[in-house]
Amino acid sequence: MKFILLLSILDAAAAFTSPFRPTPIITTTQHPNHDHRLYSTYDTDYSETTLIDIDEEAPRDIPSMEAWSYEMGAQRTDGFTLTTDDGGYNVYAMTNVDLPTGSPILTIPEHMILSSNKAMAELRTSDMSEAEKIVKSVNAESEFRHYYLMLKLLVEYEKGMESPWYQWMNSLPRYYTNAASMTPFCCLCLPSLMRKLTVQERGYLQRLGVSSIKMVPYLNEDTKYDVDLCTWVYQIVYTRSFETADGDLKIVPLADMFNHGAYPEVESSYDEEGNYYAYTTYDVPAGSPLRMSYGDPTNPSYLFARYGFLDESTEATFCKIIPEHINKDMEELGYAHNRMLFYKDGNVSEEVWDILLFQH
Repeated sequence: MKFILLLSILDAAAAFTSPFRPTPIITTTQHPNHDHRLYSTYDTDYSETTLIDIDEEAPRDIPSMEAWSYEMGAQRTDGFTLTTDDGGYNVYAMTNVDLPTGSPILTIPEHMILSSNKAMAELRTSDMSEAEKIVKSVNAESEFRHYYLMLKLLVEYEKGMESPWYQWMNSLPRYYTNAASMTPFCCLCLPSLMRKLTVQERGYLQRLGVSSIKMVPYLNEDTKYDVDLCTWVYQIVYTRSFETADGDLKIVPLADMFNHGAYPEVESSYDEEGNYYAYTTYDVPAGSPLRMSYGDPTNPSYLFARYGFLDESTEATFCKIIPEHINKDMEELGYAHNRMLFYKDGNVSEEVWDILLFQH
């Protein structure tokens, strides 16, 4: 049955069309300080193990993922490549040719894409009631989409190399620097808004982790109680899934290699069949990164808590002056986190002046 399913997926990939010709590029640009512990090649030996090694120092098999994505029907423009500057911790997309505005960069067929809607249709069975009760008991109903995407990844993890997504999952990072990876002491060292968001992110992990996953009937016992594994799939879902216009959460393999940019080179869209497309938003010269937006570029606290990096390219950041008490008068003056901006040139938004004058 699994063989028939795989054949049907490959048939769908073969029938898939896009606005540009597929480019079977399987090579990957590597930094001179290439670390073979972190950045694997086709020489990887899978004969002795089928489960993915999730140790922080485990190799990321990028070339096998690229070969898999092409076989599954992914198409990309000439010049699209994956590269790394740090030995493989951060692998990201770039172009080695000039790309005019509106150029198609990447096309991913629907059957490659992981989505919360599909995960819930597959896994939200009647015997999930006990697990869902635990999620609801900690007021995490709003995270059901993420939760079922996590379960989908755990199900695929247990299949080992029989999973259609094995090569993609084996290319993903194991090492993270965001809120979910921090200790409580680390949180105490952060500025107020960043600390608040970090505690919130860690709360999501605690509510959706082993305490509820242990009640999932179709996972094996080793998986249910593996805290490191549950944390890893949490990190994948929360750092690589993005909401679409219809409220679905989607993880798009290969497109998930786009880093964040305050002025993104890439714009994403989906057609009626759910296929994914990426196009350039402006003329992109050769040697440039290909980036998308992960969120408001003026909110470095959120980007740090969720994704683990500080965006230095943005012109303005949220004000770190957070009033202890916010009243209606302050809101009428324009107080809101996303409007209290400090700019790199020394200027501040009008709302900052209005609130400071109001308080003093």
